[in-house]
Amino acid sequence: MLCAVRRGLLLTLLLVIAPAGASQQLAFDTAHSRFGFEIRTRFGQKIEGVFPRFEGHITVLPDGRHQVRLRMFSQYVEIPDRPRYTGWMRGEEFFDAERYPVVEFDSLPYMPGVVENGGDVQGTLTLRGISHRETLRVMPPECARPGYDCDVTSRGTVLRGRYGMDSWQIALSDRVTFVLRTRLTAAPIP
Repeated sequence: MLCAVRRGLLLTLLLVIAPAGASQQLAFDTAHSRFGFEIRTRFGQKIEGVFPRFEGHITVLPDGRHQVRLRMFSQYVEIPDRPRYTGWMRGEEFFDAERYPVVEFDSLPYMPGVVENGGDVQGTLTLRGISHRETLRVMPPECARPGYDCDVTSRGTVLRGRYGMDSWQIALSDRVTFVLRTRLTAAPIP
């Protein structure tokens, strides 16, 4: 009898403690987030592209740190009002969307204060099947509840040659800057 009571107390304790240590996911609001990139020509012109299709979420880890997972679908990448540039960006010489339809970023765990104050988020970028450690710089927010009342804006510059995108070196800079303006779908559960 005493053993059954102990087992019951242990089971109750585990059920109460388990949710407190469980991870929670916060989904990106794909209707209000904007993900894109910028690249400059050797003549100083800025070319801006967008990823109209993407998915992502932030996982709130049991220790309170956060971790981001982002997938941008390169087969839908666009250079607005420039169909020829759009075709080139999707083609073999740039994103090679037919062979590599997804650009991924998986962050290392980071403290939530980065979003509240600005700072760096380290992670692995996979582009054209090649993975490298990269840094996203999160800008200081413009509101008290970033991600809900205003965008969480982050930028990360990569060298496209490291990812096998080394065509057009005479016309285009090697630097590609990803610009992410993120909104979330629902506030975290306290």
